[in-house]
Amino acid sequence: MNESRAAIRYAKAILSLSLDSKKADIIDADMLLIASTVEENVDLQLMLNSPIIKSEQKKSILVAIFDKKVDAISIKLINLLVENKRLALLPEVAKQYIFIYDKHKGNQVAKVTTAIPLTADLEKKVLAKIKEITGKNVTLENSVDPTIIGGFILRVGDKQFDTSILGKMNNLRREFENSTYVAKV
Repeated sequence: MNESRAAIRYAKAILSLSLDSKKADIIDADMLLIASTVEENVDLQLMLNSPIIKSEQKKSILVAIFDKKVDAISIKLINLLVENKRLALLPEVAKQYIFIYDKHKGNQVAKVTTAIPLTADLEKKVLAKIKEITGKNVTLENSVDPTIIGGFILRVGDKQFDTSILGKMNNLRREFENSTYVAKV
């Protein structure tokens, strides 16, 4: 089975449980904490993916890290992943939960790549325009990539808008390469 499909199934199950328990916001905060903690800690990532470390040891480490910081539902998720020998999926389940919960609430994440960091004023304008286009609440993630030279690349859901100078240069290059026009000398 595809790992991300399994993570989506676990995330949907946890979302259903958290909605029934009226703790969806709490579990969302837990999943944000788990995802960011694992992402920021290379040793924790290695431990989760290690075939040498026993599942019970992994479980005790995770419980020691998250026990007082997360809800019982999140601890139950860790226990379930241990039982099913799928503990390595924990960070992906957390990310999928966040994504599915945001979708459930009508929120969407827009990722904008710029050559320089966005100013607060420009960020507000971009958020307002995206909300106008999508009709949804949007959270903006800005990443900086100087190789795009200028402009921006905006990803909202499965749509991408590329107004970067690099993108325009690549389009122009493709047009020249695909052109059948031969100049007469």
